[in-house]
This record gives sequence, C-alpha cells and structure tokens, in this order.
Amino acid sequence: MSVRPAPIVMVHGAFCGGWTFDALRTPFEAAGHTVICPDLRGHGADAPASAVGGLSMLDYASDIADLCKSQDQPPILVGHSMGGLVAQLAAARSELRALVLLAPSGPWGVAGSSMEEAVTALGVAMVGPFWNHAVTPDRALMRNFSLDRVPRPQRSAMLDRLSRESGRAVWETLNWWADPFMTTRLPPGPLPAPSLAMVGERDVVHPPATVRQTAERIGAEFRLMPGMSHWLPGEPGWEDVADGITEWLSRAVRAAA
Repeated sequence: MSVRPAPIVMVHGAFCGGWTFDALRTPFEAAGHTVICPDLRGHGADAPASAVGGLSMLDYASDIADLCKSQDQPPILVGHSMGGLVAQLAAARSELRALVLLAPSGPWGVAGSSMEEAVTALGVAMVGPFWNHAVTPDRALMRNFSLDRVPRPQRSAMLDRLSRESGRAVWETLNWWADPFMTTRLPPGPLPAPSLAMVGERDVVHPPATVRQTAERIGAEFRLMPGMSHWLPGEPGWEDVADGITEWLSRAVRAAA
C-alpha cells in the first residue's frame, strides 16, 4: 500500500502573505503533497490595517502549531524569513515530520553578523514605542534587499500585495536582546524534528553567517544557495531551492524513520 506524502505547511515572513509561496508550492503539489500556505493572523487581504497591532511572535507560533496539530499526520513545516522564526517556535510546540527554514530570522540569542542587521535593529529601537501599532511596509527596503533579484513586473505586483506588520512581532524578532520576556527563546539543544536551513549567498537581510548560527543553534543542516538573495521562495533559482528541499527530505525523513 502506498504511503501518502506528508502535508506541507508554508509560513510567510513579515509584511507578506501565503502568496509568498505561489511558485514554491507547485512542485510539491505535483509530487502529491497537500500544501497549506496560510496568512498569519491579521495578514489576510480582507483584514483591517490595524488587525496585526499588538500581536506577538507567540501568537503567530501558536496558530501555526495548532494548524500542524490539526493535520492527519505530522507535517513538513517550511518558514521564510520572519516566518522561519515562527516555524522554529512552532516546531518546539508540535510534532513535525521535518522543518525547512529559508533565510530564517534567528531565535533569541543568535546575534546578527553584519552592519546591515545592526543598523536595522537599531532603527527599530529608535522608532519609539510601537508595541501595539501596525507597521507600514517600507517598499524601498523590500525592493532593494528582499526582492532585489525578482524580475521587475513580478516585484511590482508583490510590493502591491504587502500588508502591515505587528510592531511588537518585529521588535521581538530584531531586538531580542532587549526583550525581558525572551519571547523567541527556544528550549536548549536541537529541535526535535530533522531540520534544514537554507540561505542565499547574497542575502543581506539574514546573511549566511547569521543563518549558520541559527542552524547550529537548532541542530539543522546548513545549505548555501550560490548567487541567490533573500527571496528564496520565488526569485530566479527557486527551482533549485525546491530541488534541494526535495533531495534533503528524501534523506532526512528516511533517516528519521
């Protein structure tokens, strides 16, 4: 009797939505997986602009953990950017077949490795109190650093789909060192699921050195994607990302069985 492929849950990053994975989901669906790409709480196209105000990373993680638990078998959890940190927090709260992180934000204790990361965190700290606010996306930053390798027509369409983000969640992610609640702290030791962390060679949002730290922290295999930037789910070369995930899953899941 054939074994049905595990469902895959894909978690988007800050200011985005499930549409992040419009390209990446297709080869996995073709292979027979049920692929679920939810909008994080408050990020749906019909949600009011204030819907994300005050939401914590733990709210996002709890929702994703509940979604994983609702599947009829342990799913494969994929997270991009800030969604990669949501996925790590959810992985500590639910049973998974495997965890795949694409250019993930690091958990509590993982320090940035570049000047760009330090400047971004400092900028968030200097904005002032926006704990309960919904933050408007900076289209220029997204264009120049997250979507820099996405073809212009596709990039413009993505910029138009951006939504507001929880100021609290952004602060908890970028300024973990100032968070007395240690919101994004993970349990000591490797995460329980086989894990893979992938990063683009040219990524300045979460550079390779930072993602390598995250991989070491959670016991994940680290993989560098030559020539790629931050938008691993959809920039040119995303097919190589999908192939890399597929190849790794065939090894990791078999070894864990």
